[in-house]
Amino acid sequence: MNNIVAIVGRPNVGKSTLFNRIVESRTAIVDDESGVTRDRNYGKGEWNGHEFSIIDTGGYVTNSDDVFEEEIRKQVHLAIDEADVIIYVVDVESGITDLDDAIAQLLRKIDKPVVVAVNKVDNNTRINDSYEFYNLGLGDIFCISSINGSGTGDLLDKVVDAFPEKRELENDDDIPRFAIVGRPNVGKSSIINAITGEERHIVTDIAGTTRDSIFTRYNKFGHDFILTDTAGLRKKGKVHEDLEFYSVMRSIRAIEAADVCLLLIDATRGIEAQDVNIFNLILKNKKGLVILVNKWDLVEKDQNSTKAFTETIKERIAPFTDVPVIFTSAITKQRVLKAFEKAMEVYNCRKKKVKTSELNEYMLDAIEKFSPPTNKGKLIKIKYVTQLPTATPVFAFYANLPQYVKAPYKRYLENKIREFFDFEGVPISIVMRKK
Repeated sequence: MNNIVAIVGRPNVGKSTLFNRIVESRTAIVDDESGVTRDRNYGKGEWNGHEFSIIDTGGYVTNSDDVFEEEIRKQVHLAIDEADVIIYVVDVESGITDLDDAIAQLLRKIDKPVVVAVNKVDNNTRINDSYEFYNLGLGDIFCISSINGSGTGDLLDKVVDAFPEKRELENDDDIPRFAIVGRPNVGKSSIINAITGEERHIVTDIAGTTRDSIFTRYNKFGHDFILTDTAGLRKKGKVHEDLEFYSVMRSIRAIEAADVCLLLIDATRGIEAQDVNIFNLILKNKKGLVILVNKWDLVEKDQNSTKAFTETIKERIAPFTDVPVIFTSAITKQRVLKAFEKAMEVYNCRKKKVKTSELNEYMLDAIEKFSPPTNKGKLIKIKYVTQLPTATPVFAFYANLPQYVKAPYKRYLENKIREFFDFEGVPISIVMRKK
């Protein structure tokens, strides 16, 4: 399971630019106007052979003067709670502000590695100015310029050195791991209580993670799996229930530890932006997925209700719509066991290996019926397909001009694979290779 790095700091110090540099992409919006970042900023970083997840907290601050400071403080609290290492970004141009001082006070009280990054240091004068930040009392400072990248290598050296040693669960590699994720108050704890039931003697808490996630071993009714419980594990502190950042931070660790995620949606509220964000996190991590519409007992229904609700969900999560949707009630235990049976099916699909002969028999026929569109007058021919020996399903198609096969045609290939071979609830990747 990856370590989590959180980037914290007041607005407009360059957090998003640093995030972009670390994930080597332009996924965050960057603008001089503070508070511009609105998206959930979550990415994967890699340095010196260490993979980690990185969160830019800037995306969660609401642009309003009266709540600004309080929102930042909430985020810092949550980053402290959930992250393994915290990068604290400050701005050499403005020196130490009152808000910098307030954040530093919070960070000084914690028993977690904090790495201070003094940003916008791009000349010798500014190196001298940076020494002021030793007054924050957080140890060594690292002078960086997130725009041109100078100093970020030394910063990341320090970050990966500070990662805690990984302690994994032992002897359980072949046991499916399921995680129940979703926004606050969708009923995660209730679903867990409903599935584990009264026979608590069958359930054992397996210690062994550095971050207090509770792994519950479930083995009854012929099922054996490990349930990662993120619901209500730690005190919420001062984090407001509706803070989107809260849901995302809490979900990341559970998603990364799981084989299949059960995403809970509140039937009384419908699918919301936050649900879609967590869905995208699951997709980005290539995990299996089952969507549970919980609190279904509280909704007024007619014979079309489930169909209409399912269609609405699939519109919001397109183009990946090959996902099972199950309507549950934790209170009445309606379809709760079915949800976990479906999760087991998705787990088996995710581990499935399709024979190369079968793949070629079906897929080459589908390709012949609908060939890749010509590009710049060149004819594209796909001659061979195989499933790669990877942890999640990846299919390699060998073509004479792989660079000219565009996303819509790859989607066609993916849909055909799903049509011929059952991969319900499993993200699959299509890669084009030179013949």
